[in-house]
Amino acid sequence: MKKLGLIAGGGDLPASVASRCDEEGRPVYVVRLDGFADDSVSRWPGETIGMAQIGTILKTLRRENCEAVCLAGYVNRPDFKTLRPDFKGATLLPGIIAAATKGDDALLRKILGIFEGEGFSVEGADDILGSHMLAQGALGAISPTPEQMNDINKAVYVAEKSGELDIGQGAVVVDGLVLAVEAQEGTDQMLLRVAALPQDLRGHQDGRKGVLAKAPKPIQDIRVDMPVIGPRTVELAAAAGLAGIAGYEGQLIVMDISATREAADRLGLFVWGLQKSGAA
Repeated sequence: MKKLGLIAGGGDLPASVASRCDEEGRPVYVVRLDGFADDSVSRWPGETIGMAQIGTILKTLRRENCEAVCLAGYVNRPDFKTLRPDFKGATLLPGIIAAATKGDDALLRKILGIFEGEGFSVEGADDILGSHMLAQGALGAISPTPEQMNDINKAVYVAEKSGELDIGQGAVVVDGLVLAVEAQEGTDQMLLRVAALPQDLRGHQDGRKGVLAKAPKPIQDIRVDMPVIGPRTVELAAAAGLAGIAGYEGQLIVMDISATREAADRLGLFVWGLQKSGAA
């Protein structure tokens, strides 16, 4: 297997990718993006490098004999004026900034193109994790009601339409009403916004209603930005009074499936995988 250079942003996803490499006996080296990567990836061989130090990143990957790269974890769009690039980064930065003005998808494609142009193959976190993808039907013991399926279908539709505009990957719908659409703040902050709404809009612990749905942006390269949920997503959805979470089978990464299932069953939420056609 090709040695993997893992470019690690924030969140739990990079550690899950590195752990899967360990399980498969695959060598991995972690480039921890300064200011973003969590401490959880520090137990693997690697080093911390600034996101604009592109030349240093490429040299490091070559020095460590990495043949493939995986970009995993969240990275907030920087203030480009504050970046301190190395020489290679300075030559590439104008093109990166130009791509960023066209949206996140164009920015990600530009970054992927840099690694591919330098001879690295690019792998998606979903390809590496494999069995961590959401399957069709209920993840846990709870399934949505027909009324909740209506909210699921609308929430997925809204999430996809939002993705077409390069806005975000998630939406919250309650009783047919769109309460929130994910933008740059991410899923966690969106759910915190929903939790701050009046209970008659969003439901509560004794009367849960509504759903969070996540879907890939139709225009995005899923090797970089596949939607993700995990136990914390379930906890925040529960705190927002929602009845469950949904996404397309094979197009939603589930972090720590056993812990996500346990949290959903304990809190009384469903986690539901739709067929790509949108049928239940």
